[in-house]
Amino acid sequence: MNQDIKTVLFSEETLQTRVGEIAAQITADFKGNAPLVIGVLKGSFIFMADLVRAIEFSCTLDFIAVSSYRSKTSSTGAVQILKDLTVDLTGRDIIIIEDILDTGLTLSYLMDLFKARGARSIRTCALLDKPSRRKTEVTLDYVGFEVPNEFVVGYGLDFDQQYRNLPYIGILHEHVYQK
Repeated sequence: MNQDIKTVLFSEETLQTRVGEIAAQITADFKGNAPLVIGVLKGSFIFMADLVRAIEFSCTLDFIAVSSYRSKTSSTGAVQILKDLTVDLTGRDIIIIEDILDTGLTLSYLMDLFKARGARSIRTCALLDKPSRRKTEVTLDYVGFEVPNEFVVGYGLDFDQQYRNLPYIGILHEHVYQK
């Protein structure tokens, strides 16, 4: 796997430091509150696990699985729910955890869906932000790092379900995904 990585963008240590900083921000913002933290599967699971362990308040967790990529390197624009939530959102404060904000279409869809389901408030958190690919305006409340318009993998992010288990985030060599 490592031979498929052109450049390491963020080391394991850099990731853990930034996750701790984001957790401290969230902890300060939600003092005395117990939000529902929703992870967008599969990419967010490692980031979310590290993040919620560093948050210093009680929270409820749930997951939603959506797809707009269909084993491709760019979004199709059509969001499909693969696994829905198991809890009622009515009157809940929510934090959506994403691995990467790319086009913004998925996060925008989820925010609209959760509002329609009765969420009281919605905050957004993404480990990575790729603003050069944005197709719709979406604002992140918490963001780890801005990344260039490159195909990144590791720390939960994948290409065709591979590379999620890398402990760092790196840029994938073009020859790997342009086959």
